[in-house]
Amino acid sequence: MKDIAQILHDHPFLAGLAPAHEALLAGCARNRHFAADRYLFREGDPADEFFLIRHGKVALEIAAPGHAPRVIATLHEGDIVGASWLLPPYRWTFDARAAGDLRAIGLDAACLRGKCEDDHDLGYDMMKRFLPVLVQRLHGARLQMLDIYGRRDD
Repeated sequence: MKDIAQILHDHPFLAGLAPAHEALLAGCARNRHFAADRYLFREGDPADEFFLIRHGKVALEIAAPGHAPRVIATLHEGDIVGASWLLPPYRWTFDARAAGDLRAIGLDAACLRGKCEDDHDLGYDMMKRFLPVLVQRLHGARLQMLDIYGRRDD
């Protein structure tokens, strides 16, 4: 059975992370399991943890009053879930639901923010890992908006 440090080492999001930084992250990490349809977090809740998906899928959802939640993205093994822990006010801006049985590593946000503050090399490395994911998801949202609203020729 793998320990948490080995699981972190093997996760694609953390590929190439310095061994010393892996050890720091391991101190903030724990194994998490979510049954199908269980929420990892809900919009507006404190963003006190983020997740590295090991097995399964996560549906990112937005809800509007009077409407069923709409899936805006589906994340898979090797992906991360959540970036709202990075910046105040540290609140989730969408819902994340396990789309089937889910195993993940949860990283305590306050713990990791403290370690990034103490070790700016770690903080810089984490930002370099998160920014491309955020840009990719923003681009995906833009494409969805084009699909929904279509292009207009003015």
